[in-house]
Amino acid sequence: MEKPTANREILAGLVERVTFHNGDTGFCVLRIKARGHRDLVTVVGHAAMISAGEWVTAAGDWTNDHTHGQQFKAHFLRSSAPSSLDGIEKYLGSGMIRGIGPVYAKKMVSAFGTTVFETIENAPERLRDVAGIGPTRAKRITDGWAEQKVVREIMVFLHSNGVGTARAVRIYKTYGVDAVQVMIENPYRLARDIRGIGFKTADAIAMKLGIDATASVRIRAGISYALKEAMTAGHCGLPITDLISLAEKLLEVPAALVVTALDLELADGTVIQDTLGETHCVFLANLYRAEQSIAVALLTLARSPLPWEKLDAGKALEWVSQRIGLKLAPSQKAAVTLAMSSKILVLTGGPGVGKTTIVNAILRILLAKQVTLLLCAPTGRAAKRLSETTGQEAKTIHRLLEIDPKTGGFKRNADNLLDCNLLILDEASMVDVLLMNALLKAVPAHAALLIVGDVDQLPSVGPGQILADLIDSRVLPVVRLTEVFRQAASSRIITTAHRINQGLTPDLGKPEAESDFYFVEADTPEVAVARIIELVKTRIPRRFGLDPIRDIQVLCPMNRGGIGARSLNIALQAALNPAGEHKVERFGWIFAPGDKVMQIENDYDKEVYNGDIGYVDAVDPEAGELIARFDDHLVTYAVGELDTLVPAYAVTIHKSQGSEYGAVVIPVMTQHYTMLQRNLLYTGVTRGKKLVVLVGQKKAIAIAIQNVSGRQRWSKLKEWLLTPPVLSVPA
Repeated sequence: MEKPTANREILAGLVERVTFHNGDTGFCVLRIKARGHRDLVTVVGHAAMISAGEWVTAAGDWTNDHTHGQQFKAHFLRSSAPSSLDGIEKYLGSGMIRGIGPVYAKKMVSAFGTTVFETIENAPERLRDVAGIGPTRAKRITDGWAEQKVVREIMVFLHSNGVGTARAVRIYKTYGVDAVQVMIENPYRLARDIRGIGFKTADAIAMKLGIDATASVRIRAGISYALKEAMTAGHCGLPITDLISLAEKLLEVPAALVVTALDLELADGTVIQDTLGETHCVFLANLYRAEQSIAVALLTLARSPLPWEKLDAGKALEWVSQRIGLKLAPSQKAAVTLAMSSKILVLTGGPGVGKTTIVNAILRILLAKQVTLLLCAPTGRAAKRLSETTGQEAKTIHRLLEIDPKTGGFKRNADNLLDCNLLILDEASMVDVLLMNALLKAVPAHAALLIVGDVDQLPSVGPGQILADLIDSRVLPVVRLTEVFRQAASSRIITTAHRINQGLTPDLGKPEAESDFYFVEADTPEVAVARIIELVKTRIPRRFGLDPIRDIQVLCPMNRGGIGARSLNIALQAALNPAGEHKVERFGWIFAPGDKVMQIENDYDKEVYNGDIGYVDAVDPEAGELIARFDDHLVTYAVGELDTLVPAYAVTIHKSQGSEYGAVVIPVMTQHYTMLQRNLLYTGVTRGKKLVVLVGQKKAIAIAIQNVSGRQRWSKLKEWLLTPPVLSVPA
């Protein structure tokens, strides 16, 4: 949030009533008796603490809400203790200070008049002169007042250093009474500790506080920031030359200063230097140790004995074929046989190659032998699909490990192991280094592990490339399935996906009969947008009987641009669910009942996770709340929390990993050039269950299919599997 600017209107007045206040986000709705206004004014903004009777100064703009009429949207809000007797009584009686309600507020104002605050602070013993105030109540009053004073001082300090009210609330909620001290000592901690505050914001605050551009604290923070940016691109580290160059550009300081600061970071152990092949790299310490820990855990697990007695493979295969009513192909029999004799098995392959059949056969055989099983997947949707295909309960990894919402840590760990003889991990291509490390810590040494996934899909959004590294190392048993079975081969979605994966151009001609795969030509972004809207709103629902919002998903190679997910979301929302009176505008988006939305970061308290898709049930602008339904789970968001929610009529292919949709529509244009890669297009096509429609240019599809370079991920797990580390520090 910004400080007041010259072109914004300033409003000042007395708070008559606090209609709504969210203590976590600071979002508030106030009724104010403002100077120059005859009637009470509704002000919407952010404040760490706010109470009736306070004097507020707000900078912002007038808006006309369809439901609630005229409101003043405050971009900056500062409150101060009241000075009039009426204001003082309202303030004290609001419940803001523990120990005082309306009755005692009236008594105290009668006793001390406008000096009441001075009396609480400087002569608290005089409070005992008021009838009914004994030593306990007097102490509660003085303690409550002291807390209010500290909060006020912190907010004044933050405002004076260029921090807007909404961010100031987050800073206060994170650090409490230490907020000022933290900012003075190292404002760059804000970027590390507080969601929504990046390095550039922290850097601006640091400049305000007088920290020199060449200060060591700034350059060290810049190095950490550059490595964390690399982490968001999937890397566990970076070549030293790349890191120095990135930090030099980011900080606009000489490379020599970056090298000196990097030496200090290395000495402190926050980063670790090592080689990757012949390249000298720097890794974030937690990721470096996590990859080491994963390698040691897998190799240790693989060396221990099987948790079940040796099985007669021939008899087991014959028995399970009758049970599942399918004759297993030779490749499937070989996979099941290997699974029965392996402590760890990696099973990979594309759609239609029989991964599900193999997993079900293994489950049936081992359940008949009373083997204790646990099943998990990285996302809620993937876990739900695993449950549906196996008939066994499957959980997300977070739920299996019993996430603690308060700390973000897991209750299941090396000291509290999972209870199983076999753990099945599905959609393993999506699992990043930190999550895999946490999972393996909780796997008992006697248990077997079946890792299932499609290595040709996009790697995890988080750092690392677990599945690819496991397969490429050739240290553990791997079954790679390539044979597409007859039933699956009749699906053009599946045959198209395999052709893309083999580097062959799929058949983009108009199919002669009803099909599940189509190509719709569009030479410009404008034409593509119009055709996508027509497909989603009219053509697909009419021809295939699918719901345009719930059954059809637009998947984009990228977020930006006229044919990116952001722009398409706005166009599709307007076409499919135009907002009525009950709506809220926040963080550049409009949210209204019926909207399809996606959670974009893990929220363990609310039990919604990055990539979960839900639908808006209700919006209450007066209460400052939005309620969304994720499957059968209702989640309430304060308006200030809506930066974790985005419309999801169109999402990126990266965000669709682990999900399946009735129909997918994928724009593929040369404008997406930087993102046109074979594994991206392959991942998008394999998301569709009943229908896939590519919209765009044949040239763009050809570019994507030929581009296998992708982006090399700087990850050392493969090396650790080949040359096991000796762990000195637990990861």
